[in-house]
Amino acid sequence: MHEKTPDIAALVGSRICHDLISPLGAIGNGLELLTMSGSADGPEIALIAESVANANTRIRFFRIAYGLAQPGQQVAQNEITSVLDDMTKGGRLKINWSIPGPQLRPEVKLAFLLIQCLESALPYGGTIRIEKVDQKWMLHGKSEKMKIAPAVWELLLTPKKGWNISPAEVQFLLVPDTARRLGRRIQTELRPDEITLMF
Repeated sequence: MHEKTPDIAALVGSRICHDLISPLGAIGNGLELLTMSGSADGPEIALIAESVANANTRIRFFRIAYGLAQPGQQVAQNEITSVLDDMTKGGRLKINWSIPGPQLRPEVKLAFLLIQCLESALPYGGTIRIEKVDQKWMLHGKSEKMKIAPAVWELLLTPKKGWNISPAEVQFLLVPDTARRLGRRIQTELRPDEITLMF
């Protein structure tokens, strides 16, 4: 019996997130101490604090989407919704997680990668809704104005070698392998004002 091929992309993602989260936390703690002591105040400190908070939120999202997800591991519902709420706070994009209770981390990983795929089609804002019926996950992205690049979306169904893709679209390359490791198949429905993804 052959060993499973290690998920190198996920190992790299986990390593980067692990190495960045500590220094970001230290900066946040330092800012908090400065504010409490009255040594620092003003728009500059507020801007740094906001940037650190945004970076922390992104790393929490990336840790799930791009990090290692062991079979049987779970992610608590409040962790999922906290990350998604913080990520969309004050923005034009709303993400509604409609699945109660903890979920298997490998499945949440795939859902988060698909959320990023939907984000790319909603540059002007909109709504993403995630739900689960029985064991089938469904993600709906909706907006009056969408930006859909059909060739990129085809990669979810038929990965092509040598495809010239930008760093902002790397999730489209990772989805098929992540789904394969889960034993799932991605289904897509693309319409002018709505995209539905299922696995």
